[in-house]
Amino acid sequence: MPRTVAELVDLLALEQLEVDLFRGSQPRTSAQRAFGGQVMAQALEAAYHTVPEGRMCHSLHGYFLRPGSTAAPIIYTVTSPRDGSSFSSRQVEARQHGKSLFVMNASFKVPEQGLEHQWPATPGVPDVDNCPPLSEVLGRRSAIHAAAWEEEWGALDVRYAGDARKGDYTSHAAMQVWLRTHEQLPDDPRLHQAMLAYASDLTLLGVSTVGHPVEFMSADMQVATIDHAMWFHRPIRVDDWILYDQFSPSASNGMGYSRGRLYSDGVLGVSTAQEGLIRVLDHDGRPARG
Repeated sequence: MPRTVAELVDLLALEQLEVDLFRGSQPRTSAQRAFGGQVMAQALEAAYHTVPEGRMCHSLHGYFLRPGSTAAPIIYTVTSPRDGSSFSSRQVEARQHGKSLFVMNASFKVPEQGLEHQWPATPGVPDVDNCPPLSEVLGRRSAIHAAAWEEEWGALDVRYAGDARKGDYTSHAAMQVWLRTHEQLPDDPRLHQAMLAYASDLTLLGVSTVGHPVEFMSADMQVATIDHAMWFHRPIRVDDWILYDQFSPSASNGMGYSRGRLYSDGVLGVSTAQEGLIRVLDHDGRPARG
């Protein structure tokens, strides 16, 4: 994944090939599989190229159909089912080597004033200055060294704020992280939404394994995001500290379901939901049978 903020911004700057047709580049990475957050963020950027000025994404829902390679660019095709007086709908398909990798439906609207309320963040989360880098925590808990995590997440400063690992995970699997970009970004709210889409996929699936006697991303597990949804409630900046408050209501059938809320200075900016494969393998690399 991108090592610097400049590389991440460049990654989201798509090349327009034709009307409603765009090409997304790949970052310098040791990973062989394209990061899902990258594909989703590039798909959102592609959609924004076709949306009337002044309309902002308020929701998106994407399905990951097959893994993408980091050795070739990804082509994004945008279709426009509707442009109304207030709302615009877009469908985006990501393809590579002639095969569909990802499909997304997104809705955009003109900002307006209305009723206001928000759910508060989980209380008692430590301040960011008292939280260690998430790479250090994962380096201790996984077979991947901290330096490798840090290199892959180079553009983002991610701090571990806590989880329910010592509690009763059968009723409350949760994790909180602080995150922001290492450098300030332009004021373009569309870019900040794309960055939030990118960052929202970093830790959400792993929350569904918190407290279970497994090592996320190990050779003993098969993990993959199946679908990912986002609701953009209020504008927040990804170059300010954001609390990503995450929890997993359910894990079953080899699948983990997680939800998240992103807060900036107490303001609920984004809600997320994700379901993914968290299949435990036996010693032969086959799904373990309970």
